Amino acid sequence: MANIVAIVGRPNVGKSTLFNRLTESRKAIVDDFSGVTRDRHYEMAEWIGKKFTVIDTGGFVHGSDDIFEEAIRDQVHIAIEEASVIIFMVDVKTGTTDLDDEIADLLRRTSKPVYVVANKVDHAKLHHDSSEFYAFGLGEIFNVSSATGSGTGELLDAVVSHFPEPEEEEEEDYLPKVTIVGRPNVGKSSLTNALLGTDRNIVTDIAGTTRDTIKIHYNQFGHEFLLVDTAGLRRKSKVNEDIEFYSVMRTIRALEDSDVVVLMLDANDGIEAQDINIFHLAEKNKKGIVIVVNKWDTIEKDNKTMKEFEARIKEKIAPFTDVPIIFTSVTEKQRIFKVVETAMEVHRNKTKKIPTSKLNEVMLGVIENYPPPAIKGKYIKVKYATQLPGKAPMFAFFCNLPQYIKDPYKRYVENKLRDNFDFTGVPIQVYFRQK
Repeated sequence: MANIVAIVGRPNVGKSTLFNRLTESRKAIVDDFSGVTRDRHYEMAEWIGKKFTVIDTGGFVHGSDDIFEEAIRDQVHIAIEEASVIIFMVDVKTGTTDLDDEIADLLRRTSKPVYVVANKVDHAKLHHDSSEFYAFGLGEIFNVSSATGSGTGELLDAVVSHFPEPEEEEEEDYLPKVTIVGRPNVGKSSLTNALLGTDRNIVTDIAGTTRDTIKIHYNQFGHEFLLVDTAGLRRKSKVNEDIEFYSVMRTIRALEDSDVVVLMLDANDGIEAQDINIFHLAEKNKKGIVIVVNKWDTIEKDNKTMKEFEARIKEKIAPFTDVPIIFTSVTEKQRIFKVVETAMEVHRNKTKKIPTSKLNEVMLGVIENYPPPAIKGKYIKVKYATQLPGKAPMFAFFCNLPQYIKDPYKRYVENKLRDNFDFTGVPIQVYFRQK
């Protein structure tokens, strides 16, 4: 079950700054003009060992002022429906506004946990001012300054108290979960239908754990897995939906529930900002990734087209570029089965365990041929390597001075692991530790 925290509130109360604090990123553009947040904002965060996705809803409001308020109300509705925990942000310096009251009114009707966060509480006198927000009737007020970070620790303690302790999945009768994600109209449903074929008796519906995804048991041609189908499975809510925001919320839930993510693109559009966001989210979540470029039949081609297209995609998703890219036409049934085979291959790579003796034999030789550069006359000696237990490949290299090993060398070692052991489609992590 995905843990999603949505930050809601009217424009310019500091949602993006809080988002940056919680996710320790600088992705959101922060500016003092109302409604400046235009980028898509969702990012992994972690607090006391619990991982969750934070969504800054401000990034999804478009249009003029009157549409603006309408859109904010829509997003509050969607956040109520989709998020696990809601942070309602207000500005202590402005005090309560009519729009705040309206949002509070919507939030009082949900049974989901809601935390009221009074932002811009930069000194003690303002603590007193924030008590006016108790009038919302939404419980305790958290005073924070998202610019300096004060107060965010207590807020995070409260937020993650609603998430279960991370648990290891039981291994027996475990089937890999494959999810097809992508922007609207790239052909996700068509691919799902093409894979399942008309012969529906090979399909058994396993009741979805979340109410918005169905897991379909796929068992054909020697491949068996659960296809997590997110397409068109939800009743239209009464909300006039902000489709983009909505599909992002849903994609995140599906993505967190899968082992291999098939990211579908439209050949006519190439890879866009939202696709790159989804890609990086899958990478951060350590999921296997396959990129599928659909509608390839509609592109004028010569013998270089595919290579150039592939190079463009890799440039955009760098530095992690060891990802299979498949060109399909779902309507023409071109290379559809290759998608299944590749997804299964990626899953095998993701769950691969390299014997310690083999790992040391290969990698210590590689490191000896090209050792880490000496720093301040000190030589770094790597003695031993091992694969750590986990759901994605992680490797520890034990050495005398791990603090002197820089990122370029870690990338070199990662690339050598890829060259020697085939981890195509899988993010891997390399750690250097004191022996």
